[in-house]
Amino acid sequence: MHGAVVVVGGGVVGASVAYHLAARGVRDVVVLDGAPAPGAGSTGRATGGFRVQFASAINVRLSLLARERLRAFAEETGGDCGYVPAGYLWIARNEAELTPLRAALAVQRANGVGDAREVDAAEVVALNPALARDGITGGTYCPSDGFIRPLGILDGYRTAAERLGARFVWEVAVVGARRGAGGRMDALHTTRGDIACDVVVNAAGAWAGLVGDALGVDVPVVPLRRQVAITVPTDALPASMPMTIFADGFHLRVRDGRVLLLLPTAGADDPFDDAVEPEWIDTVAWAAHARVPCLRAIPVDRSNCWAGLYEMSPDGNAILGPAPGTPNLYLANGSSGHGVMHAPALGLLLAEMIVDGAAHTLDVTALRADRFAPTDVACASELL
Repeated sequence: MHGAVVVVGGGVVGASVAYHLAARGVRDVVVLDGAPAPGAGSTGRATGGFRVQFASAINVRLSLLARERLRAFAEETGGDCGYVPAGYLWIARNEAELTPLRAALAVQRANGVGDAREVDAAEVVALNPALARDGITGGTYCPSDGFIRPLGILDGYRTAAERLGARFVWEVAVVGARRGAGGRMDALHTTRGDIACDVVVNAAGAWAGLVGDALGVDVPVVPLRRQVAITVPTDALPASMPMTIFADGFHLRVRDGRVLLLLPTAGADDPFDDAVEPEWIDTVAWAAHARVPCLRAIPVDRSNCWAGLYEMSPDGNAILGPAPGTPNLYLANGSSGHGVMHAPALGLLLAEMIVDGAAHTLDVTALRADRFAPTDVACASELL
């Protein structure tokens, strides 16, 4: 095999990188993935939320850029990203929970978000009448937040990239690299032979650290299991209901005629374990029954609950750009649960770095790969 640019990871971020490189005229792009087919990794297990309501400037700006790309997605790629501006409703049950939501709202407004606003308890209930009214203090709401189709975005970018000459190779793992002058990698060792490369992109999601180990490069990304409970088919809640998130992390949305229920939990002993714990299903169902009374009569479909893996960086923000010490290796990792929604922006920006030498559509200095040097202090201040 041969490839001028080799992208390791065929999920939504890798596909976006491949498409944006091909769209910029790079005609020799190869994407490698260990899965047997597209969508078999984390992308296919994402719940499909999209928001600009973040607490950090860089994530707000990434979302605004991604939203612009999503609105043009069909025209640009011929695919269907499924973007529906159903809104995100964040809920605080006391003043202590409302304080960080207000602080995040100030960051959003300072970085170009014009439609996010604070809402009082009465408006929270008006926006989602199914909620139990007791204990709600207020929250924030953005009507242009909403939902996307992760596999639609993946398929759109993948097929558009292939039309432009990019190749996707499945069931192949990277196991090492051959280095030349200056520490550059001039070939990757894979389970299907060596592949020559001028540029390598690590876009391996939750497996980015393992790919880094194979390449001899430290990539500070670890997997984190997120479990999803799903009800039986029901019309108890409307499909137009906004994504509804309580400050303690419990949230729910309607997708394909069922209600998805989520509640953060501690990671598993095996970081790559994607099993769903029966006790967790009981816990999230209890939370749903307490906060959304109409769901008390709607069973959870236990056999169809699932889990996926976030790719966590030390500060909860993406790592984007050249890898320290390896001149031709670029990282597109660590989005920490925001990878699907930010994929349109991350692919565009990394293609600019590779083709033009720097990202110019957006200042991504905050995402530089060397920010986790021992002298840096990482601070996780994100609304995850």
